[in-house]
Amino acid sequence: MRVVEASIKGVMPTTNGCALFLGPPDLTFIIYVDQYIGNTIQMALNGVTKERPLTHDLMVNMLSGLGVHLDRIIINDREEDTFYARIFLKMENELGTKVLELDSRPSDAISLALQMKRPIYVVQSVLDGVEDMTELLERILEEGEETEEEDNL
Repeated sequence: MRVVEASIKGVMPTTNGCALFLGPPDLTFIIYVDQYIGNTIQMALNGVTKERPLTHDLMVNMLSGLGVHLDRIIINDREEDTFYARIFLKMENELGTKVLELDSRPSDAISLALQMKRPIYVVQSVLDGVEDMTELLERILEEGEETEEEDNL
């Protein structure tokens, strides 16, 4: 199974939540997420410090407190418009190394990976089956810059 490292290229609000634009440098695809997780991902991207821990912050704190290291996440499958992900956790102690692979929604896995500064990977077969949305993202970003310039006049 070939995997490719991906990054988050943008988070845009939609009528029903947020569009998460991600992918390797040469391809962009969209995963639609609810508003809460979209905000959580945007805060992680912006390095926002929160007054109190949110759900994903709590999970990060629990993993760290237990000495568990998030190794990586992989978006490993897609069925129609539903994406699937795996979270890979690693714990080392006097008995050795234990690796745990968990099923996850991609949005939760991405939020954890961003907060813990860990890599996001996508299986090549998933990338082969998505529509490239790079031009759409570029258009949206250009329109946002134009609007911002008009607001500054």
